[in-house]
Parts: sequence; C-alpha cells; structure tokens
Amino acid sequence: MQMQQTQPAHLHMCAQRSLRLSTNHGPYLQGKVLVDLSNNLKKGIYPEANAEYLQRLVPGAAVVKGLNTLSAWALQNGLLAGKQAYLCGDSAEAKQAVSEVCTRLGLQVLDRGSLVEASSEHRPGPHCILLLLPAHQGVIYAKVEKKEDISFRIMISLANKVFPIVSLVMLSLCYLPGVIASFIQLYRGTKYRRFPDWLDRWMLCRKQIGLVALGFAVLHAVLTFIIPIRYSVRHKLISRVVDEMKKNKTTPFDFDNTEAWGTDSLLILGSVGFFLYVILGISSLPSVGASLSWREFNFIQSKLGHLTLFICTAHGYIYGWNKLMLPSTYKWYTPPGYMLCLIVPSVVLVLKVVLLLPCVDRTLTRIRQGWERAPPMGHTEKLKATTL
Repeated sequence: MQMQQTQPAHLHMCAQRSLRLSTNHGPYLQGKVLVDLSNNLKKGIYPEANAEYLQRLVPGAAVVKGLNTLSAWALQNGLLAGKQAYLCGDSAEAKQAVSEVCTRLGLQVLDRGSLVEASSEHRPGPHCILLLLPAHQGVIYAKVEKKEDISFRIMISLANKVFPIVSLVMLSLCYLPGVIASFIQLYRGTKYRRFPDWLDRWMLCRKQIGLVALGFAVLHAVLTFIIPIRYSVRHKLISRVVDEMKKNKTTPFDFDNTEAWGTDSLLILGSVGFFLYVILGISSLPSVGASLSWREFNFIQSKLGHLTLFICTAHGYIYGWNKLMLPSTYKWYTPPGYMLCLIVPSVVLVLKVVLLLPCVDRTLTRIRQGWERAPPMGHTEKLKATTL
C-alpha cells in the first residue's frame, strides 16, 4: 500500500515539473537544438528514453541525444581526443550541428539513427559472449564412468581451466578485427572506404574486451598460486606418503629432463605473458594513455600486443604438447577446451604473419599512406554509367 501511494505522488511531481518546462521554456526553445546528456540510473525504468520524452515536452526544438557516454573524468581533464560520441536524433540538420561541435572537440562521431535508438545509449558497452569449458570432461565424466564424486573441483580446478581459455580467446578477439580490416583494405585498394558496420562496432569495443581478458588472466594467476594449498591436494600427497609407509616400499621417481624443460618453459611463458598482459592493461587507462605519444601507444598496443598473444598461445601449446596423442585426453571423443581455445589465436597469428610478408606489408603501407589502386576498366565504366 505504501508503494502504491508513493509512486503516484512521484509521477504527479514529475508531471508538474514537465508542465512547467513546457510552459515556461517552450517558446524560447523553438527552432533550437537541444542536446540531452542525461542517463537513467536503471535501464527500463521508464517506458521511453529521456530524449523522446524531452522531444514531446518541447516539440518545437530539435532534440539530439549524445555525449552521455563520456565520463566526467575525461570531460574535466580534456581527454576527449579519439573517444566516441554517439548521436541520436530525428533531425539531420540538428545532428550535423552537434556533430561539428564534437569533431572540433576531437571526438569520433557515430550516428545511431533516430531518437528511438536513444534508450540503447544509456548503458554503452560491448556484449561479450564468454566461452565456458564443458564440465563433462571433468566432473560429469568422472561421475558417470568412474562413479567418483569430484564436484568440489568446480570451485577452483575447473574455474582455473575456464579462465585462461576465456582470456586467451578474448585477447585474440582484440586483434582479429584489425587483421580483417587490413585484408579489407588490401582487397579494396584504398583506405577511404568505410568498414562494414559490424566490423566498425567490433573495433570500437576492443579496449573493453581486452580489459575483461586481463581480468580473467589475473584470476587464472591467482588460482594457480592457490591450488597447492588446497585440502584435496594436500590430502592426496599425504595419503600417498602414508600408503608407502604402510607397505614399506618406495616408489621410484626418476628425473625426466623433457618434463623439466616443458614445465620450466610453461612457467616462464606464463609469467612473461602475464607481465605483458598487465602492461597492455595499464597503458589502456586514460590517465596513462594520455601521457604516451602516438608512436609509444601504437607500439604497446600493436607490436607488444601481438607479442603477448604469441607468448600466451605458446603457453597453451606447451601445456598440452604431451597430451595430444593420448586417448585419455579425448573423453567421450571430444577434444579438451585448452585445444579448442588455440584455434582463434592461431588463426590471428597466421594471418598477421601473412600481413608481415614484405610484398604484402609494402602494399598495405602505401594504402595507409593515401595511395589508391586504380579500379579495373570495366568497373570504372560501370561507375560512370551509374553516375549518368
């Protein structure tokens, strides 16, 4: 009953304020461009976007939704260069006027359509699909085939397999759109044509994808240090020692030089890869990125980023190099997750190597410097006929 009494009063107050806005300020806003920078605290709290509601209150003004995705920290410190500004509006002239202002501020303007799309701009960000490792190769397989209950491994062991898989795949997804964009430029022979919308949106959310990938890498590193102190691990080691003492025998344990090389290589690649991962994440922070020159930022995010992807991929290959041919690896005839997660980064690295070939790199560099390949004669005549 209390909620039913409070909500109508709240709506009544909003209606009164809206009526005062329309009555007192409506005549002064006729023909003006009104930019809506507001954001709702919760998504879906109102049936329509704030910009749509504002347009109904002031029908004589041209309402444009925009600049609401910029942080207060960036506005206060003037760090707007290179950031995206989403604009929505029903008036093309009003959006053009706001777009010119944003361009002078150093923002990259993205037109998202009419005011109906304004509700989707309240909470920007990519929708990342996390790849989860099937639990059937661990817990379910042991329960069905061996009648063992190892469900406790879900908390740490299984999670420590999922986190590096997701991290590596998401890191490769940060660099895959750049590789695709390079091949599109090579195919078109120019840099002055816009990329497809899906690729443009993908490239704009690479920073967010990379930060999420770094978060999963941190969790993987933390869980790796936690595993030796778990109860199940200590119980297994103590049980083995007690069993040998009862039987009064010692199990021979010969030193395996190959296994030692594999373990040390796995650890050093994981440590170096995580270190480079952290450098990439720190350089992505606005306060750090603003202090770097364009060449420094490009070197860290491109050159050092691909090196990080290569080292982390090598870390995954070394982890499973001696398990590839073992039948026990393929439980229920399915490959493990650490093998499947190597597909995407391997494809990215192979395509990057192709782009680094001298003949390909020379052409791509010329295109990015402004050179355009002349279209075929038939294509030129077709364009002229279409223009006429």
